[in-house]
Amino acid sequence: MPKTDMTLDRINDLLSRAQKAGADDADAVYVEGTSLSVSQRLGKLEKLERSEGADLGLRVLIGKKQAVVSSSDTSDAALDELVERCVAMAKNAPEDPFCGIADPSELAETFDIDGLELCEPGEVDQDKLIAWASACEETARSVEGITNSEGSDAGWGRHQITLAATNGFANSYAGSGSHISVSVLAGTGTAMERDYDYDSAVFSTDLRDPADIGRMAAEKTLRRLNPRKVKSTQVPIIMDPRVSASIVGHLAGAINGSGIARGTSFLIDMMEKEIFSPGITIVDNPHRKRGLRSKPFDAEGVANSKRNLVENGVLKGWILDLRSARQLGLKSTGNASRGAGSLPGPSTTNLYMEPGTLSPKDLIGDVKQGLYITEMIGSSVNGITGDYSRGASGYWIENGELAYPVSEITVAGNLKEMFKAVTPANDLTFKYGTNAPTLRIDGMTVAGQ
Repeated sequence: MPKTDMTLDRINDLLSRAQKAGADDADAVYVEGTSLSVSQRLGKLEKLERSEGADLGLRVLIGKKQAVVSSSDTSDAALDELVERCVAMAKNAPEDPFCGIADPSELAETFDIDGLELCEPGEVDQDKLIAWASACEETARSVEGITNSEGSDAGWGRHQITLAATNGFANSYAGSGSHISVSVLAGTGTAMERDYDYDSAVFSTDLRDPADIGRMAAEKTLRRLNPRKVKSTQVPIIMDPRVSASIVGHLAGAINGSGIARGTSFLIDMMEKEIFSPGITIVDNPHRKRGLRSKPFDAEGVANSKRNLVENGVLKGWILDLRSARQLGLKSTGNASRGAGSLPGPSTTNLYMEPGTLSPKDLIGDVKQGLYITEMIGSSVNGITGDYSRGASGYWIENGELAYPVSEITVAGNLKEMFKAVTPANDLTFKYGTNAPTLRIDGMTVAGQ
C-alpha cells in the first residue's frame, strides 16, 4: 500500500476533514515503529527479523456516538476513505453518554519530553544483537550440568507516537527499548528442568552483561533439578521479584476505573481505607526517567503525573481515563491508553511497590517452614471476590534457608487478606513495566500432595 509521512499538519488536516464530513469532534493517533530481533539456539542463528510499520487510528464523535477506524495506508485517497467510513460508522453506533474528548482545561500543556529520556540516540545494529544473543547462550551452555537450550533472544525497537484532537491538542514523542533473554535445560528425560533469565531497558547501555544473564539462567536451572512435592499446609510464602509484581498487577486490575464503574471489583468500597499494611506505598509514575512505560501525556492528551495509588497502606485513587471518570463523576487521572484501532481505556504506566527495610535474607530468616516462589503457572483470580489460586514452583524453606526445589504446587488465598499480609524487602529493581521487591505473604494455603 502507498504510504506518506503523517506530520502534525497532515493529521490536523485529517481532523478538519472529519468535521467537514459531519463529525462534532475527532482525534487521531499515529504510531510508527521499527524493530530488529535475533534469536539463536545451540549456537546457530535461527531468526533475524527487521520490521517497519505505521498505523493511523481516527476516532469520530457525533453527539454521544463514536467510532474508530484504523489504516496503515496514509495516502490522500485512503485518508478520504478513512474519514467517510468512520463518520458513517459513528452515525450508526449506539449512544454512549460518557464518551467524548478532553476539555481543553484537562489537556497537558507543558512537559519535559527530553528530561524523561524515553529514546536512546542511534540504533542497535544486528551485529550487536547477534553478539548479545551468542554471548548469552554460550555462557549458559558452558556451565557444567546444562544439557540443552531453548535458545536466546535479543531485540531492539523504536516507536514514535503522535496524537492530535479537535480540542487543540497536538504533540508527539518517541520511545525505544532493548531486551536480552535465554532459556536453558538441565537433566535428562523426565528429570529435565528449565529456567531462564531476562533483562530489558529503554537504553541498551542500561542492560546487564549478556554473559551474566546466561550465567544466571544456568544457575537457576541447575537449582531446579530433582524437585520434590510437599504436603498441603498453611505457611508463609516468599515471592521472588520475577513473580512478586503480579501482586501489584492484581491491585491495578481491582482499581481500574472500568471495573469500578461496572461494580466488578472486590475493592469497590475501599477508597480511603487501609488495604495493605501501614508503611506500604504503591506508585504509578508516567514520568520516571528511562521508564519502560513512561510517557509525557496520556492517550487522550490529558496531563499525567506521579501518583500514590496506595499510601501508607491506604487506597488513595482509581486508575481513570475520561470515560470511566465521567461514569464515576470524577476527573481523569491521565491514565488513558489506546492503540490505533481501539478506543481509549484506563491503564497504568510505571507501576511499582516501594521497597521495605528488610533484606530478602532477613525476610526469610524466621520462616520455619515456607515456600519461596520463582515461577507461577496459570491464574484463577476472581476480580469480584478476590479469591486467588495459582500454580507455582520454587524452593521449600526450612529454618530460614532454601532447602530444596519443589514443583506441582498450588497457592491459594484471598487478595484482601493477602494484601494485608504483605511485607516487602529492600531489593526493588525496575526490570518490567510493573515491579515489586521480594514479598513475604503470611498465612497462605499451599496445596501439594
